[in-house]
Amino acid sequence: MVRHDRVVRHDDAVRIDDYVDVLRRDGEALSRAAERAGPDAAVPTCPGWQVRDLLAHLGGVHRWAAALVTTRRPDPFGAADEKRFFDAPADDALLGWFSDGHRDLVRTLTDADPALHCWTFFAAPSPLAFWARRQAHETAIHRADAEAATASAPDWEPGFAADGIDELLHGFLARRAARITADPAVSLALAADDVDAAWTVQLTPSGLLVDAGAHPPTLTLTGRASDLYRLLWNRSGSERLVVRGDLDALETWRHRVAINWT
Repeated sequence: MVRHDRVVRHDDAVRIDDYVDVLRRDGEALSRAAERAGPDAAVPTCPGWQVRDLLAHLGGVHRWAAALVTTRRPDPFGAADEKRFFDAPADDALLGWFSDGHRDLVRTLTDADPALHCWTFFAAPSPLAFWARRQAHETAIHRADAEAATASAPDWEPGFAADGIDELLHGFLARRAARITADPAVSLALAADDVDAAWTVQLTPSGLLVDAGAHPPTLTLTGRASDLYRLLWNRSGSERLVVRGDLDALETWRHRVAINWT
């Protein structure tokens, strides 16, 4: 069963402005964390990455998303065109390059026509709503990565964090739910204690099911929406949560669920 209060209203025009504001603030916070850490610092939430890799990735994503919106492109860029967005400079210019791309994306989304049509990759009330929401959550999770490089962690407004869990479960993972399997099946029940939101997720031999809730869960996790948001994106453990049940179910989630650029 899924519950959430109506602070999670990504079909509301005012909500688009809220997403863009979160995008702006989290991008600025990410930049400050990256500057503190330095380009050589390891990013513990993204094994094998250093801060320079994080800035190069997200700086490219911001440019890619802005280009889709400004050109009103009806289909995705090809590999050659896409590659140019990720042509990051050397370390001494990297942070400025990232900040320039971030500011341009914020400006692009702020100034965009609400009636624009362009390519998106899962359902949304409008293309502008999709890209504002997607880039807000993309940047929020990577802010968590940058702060992890400084041994800290961000907190978000509970409604935004709950919305991020909805986007992960009903957007990203829904596209490939049949390929996210576990045998034997496990189920996770999650409940936020700072906003009216809860989710039940099952990993079964035939795929991932959200809102199933027909059987007692293998594992129940309760806590702040921000902590659940980071946990489901594999950016934190269960240390800040109330845990009941078999923690092996969380390890199954970590091994079976991963988000990749490709």
